Amino acid sequence: MGGGGVTISTAAMEVEDAEVDDVSPIEEVRLTVSNTDDPTTPVWTFRMWFLGLLSCCLLSFLNQFFAYRTEPLIITQITIQVASLPLGHFMARVLPETKFRFPGLGSVSLNPGPFNMKEHVLISIFANAGAAFGNGSAYAVGIVNIIKAFYKRKISFAASWLLIITTQVLGYGWAGLMRKYVVEPAHMWWPSTLVQVSLFRALHEKEDRRMSRAKFFVIALICSFTWYTVPGYFFPTITNISWVCWIFSKSVTAQQIGSGLQGLGIGAFTLDWAAVASFLFSPLICPFFAIVNVFLGYALIMYVAIPIGYWGFNLYNAKNFPIFSSDLFTAGGQTYNISAIVNDRFEINMPAYEQQGRINLSMFFALTYGFGFSAIAATLTHVILFYGREIYDRFRASYKGKPDIHTRLMKKYADIPAWWFHILLVLTLTVSLILCIVLNDQVQLPWWGLFLGCAMAFIFTLPVSIITATTNQTPGLNIITEYMMGLIQPGKPISNVCFKVYGYMSMAQAVSFLADFKLGHYMKIPPRSMFLVQFIGTMVAGTINLGVAWWLLESIKHICDPDQLPANSPWTCPSDRVFFDASVIWGLVGPMRIFGPNGNYGSLNWFFFAGAVGPFIVWLLHKAFPKQSWIPLINLPVLLGATGMMPPATPLNFSSWIIVGTVFNFFVFRYRKKWWERYNYILSAALDAGVAFMGVMLYFTLSMENKSITWWGTGGEHCPLASCPTAKGVQVDGCPVF
Repeated sequence: MGGGGVTISTAAMEVEDAEVDDVSPIEEVRLTVSNTDDPTTPVWTFRMWFLGLLSCCLLSFLNQFFAYRTEPLIITQITIQVASLPLGHFMARVLPETKFRFPGLGSVSLNPGPFNMKEHVLISIFANAGAAFGNGSAYAVGIVNIIKAFYKRKISFAASWLLIITTQVLGYGWAGLMRKYVVEPAHMWWPSTLVQVSLFRALHEKEDRRMSRAKFFVIALICSFTWYTVPGYFFPTITNISWVCWIFSKSVTAQQIGSGLQGLGIGAFTLDWAAVASFLFSPLICPFFAIVNVFLGYALIMYVAIPIGYWGFNLYNAKNFPIFSSDLFTAGGQTYNISAIVNDRFEINMPAYEQQGRINLSMFFALTYGFGFSAIAATLTHVILFYGREIYDRFRASYKGKPDIHTRLMKKYADIPAWWFHILLVLTLTVSLILCIVLNDQVQLPWWGLFLGCAMAFIFTLPVSIITATTNQTPGLNIITEYMMGLIQPGKPISNVCFKVYGYMSMAQAVSFLADFKLGHYMKIPPRSMFLVQFIGTMVAGTINLGVAWWLLESIKHICDPDQLPANSPWTCPSDRVFFDASVIWGLVGPMRIFGPNGNYGSLNWFFFAGAVGPFIVWLLHKAFPKQSWIPLINLPVLLGATGMMPPATPLNFSSWIIVGTVFNFFVFRYRKKWWERYNYILSAALDAGVAFMGVMLYFTLSMENKSITWWGTGGEHCPLASCPTAKGVQVDGCPVF
C-alpha cells in the first residue's frame, strides 16, 4: 500500500507539472494562442504558393504604384489575410486531387483537402513581404527616386537592384543571429503578433450566420471600388474639403488655419478613404488608446506649439515662409534652388551655397525635427525607466525558464540551420561591398561607411528587438544614423541616405522578420517554410518595387515636380519629397550648417535634452503619487512622436484618421462590440482593396490615355494663399505683400 501511495503522489505531481508547462507565462498569450498543433497539416500546397506569390506581387505592385501619389495608400497584409480566405476555400472546392511525384518530396496532391490555417498564415507572410513588412515598398527605392526625379542624375538599373535587394535581405542575417534570444523564449511575447493570431482564429471559425465575413467583404469591396471613381476622377476636391478657404478666399491667415494640406487643417475633412488611410494605415486596426495618444501629441504640436511659434514669437523668422511646408527656403522666402548647389561630382558646391545663403525651414518643418529629436531621447529614457526592470527580468527568464508549450510544440519541426543565415549574411555583405567599391560613383557610400552602418545595425538589433518584443515600442533611430553620417561625411547626399538604409533599415527589417518568426512560432509553422517564404517574398517584392518605380519614373513626365505637373496631377511624391529634403539637410549641406554653429536651428538640439528628461519627471511623479493610476499612462514617446509621419502626412490625414478611428474603435467597439468583432477588420481590408483596384484601373484606362475633365471640382482644395508668407515686405509669386 505504501508503494502504491508514493506512485499516485508522483503521478499527481507529474500531471500538475505538465499542466504548468502547458501554459504560457504571459497572460495575453494564454488568452489568445492555441496550445494544440497538428503536425500533419499540409503547408507546402499549390494553393499556398499560388495565392502567396500572387499576393506578394499584387501588394508590391500596388504599394509602389500608390507611393508616388499625393494621397498614397499602403495596403497591409491584413487586406490579403481577409481576401485570401474565400479564395483559398474556393480553390479547395474546385481544384482536382491530382497527385504529382517530385524527387525528394514523394507524391504531392494538387488539392490535399480543406484550406487550412497554416496555409493562410504563409500566404499572409508572403503578402507582408509584398508590403515590405509594413513600409509599403522597399525603403531603398526612395534613393532611386530622389536621384532620378529630384537631383536629375542617373543611376543604373543594376546598381538600383543590388542596392534594394541587399538592404532588404541584410536584415535576415541579423534576425538569424538574434532569433534564439527573442523568438523562442516565452517571455519575448511580441504583443503585435497577437492581433494577427486573433484574426486568423476568428476567420477560421465556422460561420452559420446569414451575413458571413466573406459576403460582407465582397459587398464592402464593391462599394469602396465604385465610390472611388468620385474622388479619384470626377470630383477630386472632396478629397480635401477645406471649407474655411472657400469662405475666406482672400485671407492668408484664414487659409493658413483652414487648409488641410498646407495649413493647420481646422475644419477640413475628406470623403476619400485614401486620404483617411494614407501614411498612418487604416484607423480601423489601431487600438483606441493609441489613437488618443496620437491625438494628444498632434494637438500639442499643431494647435499649441506651431501657432505660438509662428504668430506668437515668429521663431526662426517663421513668417518669412509658409506655416506648413516640407520645402526648403532662402532667407527671403523663395524656394531654395537645390540643383544650383550640387556639382558634377554629386557633392555640395560651396560657392553656390554661400551665394544663396543658409537653408531655412518652415515653422512646422523645424518643429517636426525638434520633436523628432525629443521623441528619440524620450523613447530610450521611457523604456529604461518604465520597462527596464521588466525587460531585464524577462530576458533572464528566457535563459532560466523552462520552454513553454509553444516552444516544445515547435521542436517537432526541423529547425533552420544556423549556416543558412551565416551564408546569407556573408553573401549579402560581399555583394554590398562590391556595390560600394565598383559602383561608388552611383551610391557614394565608402566601404568603411558600409561596415559602420552594419556595425550599428548589429549593435542595435538585439536591444531594439527585446524592447519591441516586450513593450510593443520600437525606437526610431533613423535620425541618429543621418546625423552621424552627416557629421562624418558632409556634402554627399546619396552616401548619407545609403548609410541610413544599411544602418537603420536593415535593423528595422530584422525586427520585422523576427516578428513574423514569432507569428509562425505561435501558429506552429515549420521554421524552414517561414524562412523560405520570407526570403522568396522579399526578393520578388524588391524586384517588382524597382520595376514599377522605373516604369513610372520613365513614363510620367515631370513626376514628383508639382511646379511642372498639371494642376490636378496626383503624381507629387510627398514621401520622396521629404526623403529628398532629408538628403539635402543631413547629407548635401550637413547638420553642422543647419543644426550646428553655422546654421539657424542649433537651438533645436535642446530637444534631445528635453526628451530625455521628460520621462524621468513622469517617473518621479509616478513614484511620488503611486495611487494616481493616470500618471503612468502619460507616454511621452508616443505624444512627442505622434506627428512623426508629418511631413509627408498632412493635418487632413491626421484629423480624418483620428475621427474615423474614434468612431469605430471607441463608439462601435463599445456599443456594437459583436459587430466590431466580426466585421471591423473585414471592413478595413475591403476599403483598402476597393480603393487600390479602382485607382489602378483609373490610371490604366484614363490617365494613360490623357483623358481628364476640368471643372471646379477637379481644382484641388482651393486654398492658394495657405502657402504664402506673412512677414512684411516678403514677395512670393501669387501672394499678397504685407
